[in-house]
Amino acid sequence: MGRPGEVRIRVPGSSANLGPGFDSFGLALALHDDVEVSVTSGGVDVEIEGEGAGQVPCDEAHLVVRAMRATWNIVGDAPPGLRMRCRNAIPHSRGLGSSAAAAVAGAVAAVVLAGRDLELERETVLQVTAGMEGHADNAAASLYGGFVVAWETAGNIAERFHAVQLETHPGIHPVALIAGRESSTSATRGLLPDHVPLRDAAFTGSRTALAVLAFTQRPDLLLPATEDRLHQGYRRPAYPESSRLVDALRERGIPAAISGAGPSVLALTADGTLPEGLDLHRFRAVALPVDDAGATIEIG
Repeated sequence: MGRPGEVRIRVPGSSANLGPGFDSFGLALALHDDVEVSVTSGGVDVEIEGEGAGQVPCDEAHLVVRAMRATWNIVGDAPPGLRMRCRNAIPHSRGLGSSAAAAVAGAVAAVVLAGRDLELERETVLQVTAGMEGHADNAAASLYGGFVVAWETAGNIAERFHAVQLETHPGIHPVALIAGRESSTSATRGLLPDHVPLRDAAFTGSRTALAVLAFTQRPDLLLPATEDRLHQGYRRPAYPESSRLVDALRERGIPAAISGAGPSVLALTADGTLPEGLDLHRFRAVALPVDDAGATIEIG
């Protein structure tokens, strides 16, 4: 394909971990950032609307631009300059995959503007974006859509990150409880121990296997399948209100987990509604269907 002068990318946010699948499970959600990138004769011009406006850099330091540069380092054919317009709906630092979505948008834009076929270069996009994130769960969900299982190959090899998309059962209707405050992924990871008891590792391993079945075929098993003893308990001090909300939902029979690194919560309902009596005054409840498409493009 020839090199286009403009591309528009729509990329979904995501929820990672989903209980036991630490750094392994991701679920794409219908909450999108829209990025438009045009080739120019020189320089970088960035404009942002919505989430992150006035808070994130509007130059080469912008995450989307950095992802483009990292991708062009692999595929080549970087243009002399670019103009970028971002309309962001994914909240930042809330555990809904905003950074992974931005990285995916940038890598996809770079591939397309280099004249490459995105379908043939999705592996490149995954390696770049997962490498920027340090793990592939959010990035793979934003790239491929749906429910993804991600893993990493040890060692310094070219194809280090891997992911497969599985068809999500249509009876799962996620509701995001978006926290009113931000959380730092690096800070919450700092609360995790280097070692966990064997019984907790075995428990979480069994729930991880069960979750694959629950998300794809047996949503009636989601309540036990989203139990975790690997990471959420250790991170409770970082977001006690979120943890109490997860507890309250689960006590009412709703499968729920901290979304990614928090502090937002993901409820996996059967009909998109929540039970009455929940304390949501610090959260915003938004029904977010599963996004099965992943990153999509429109060439101008």
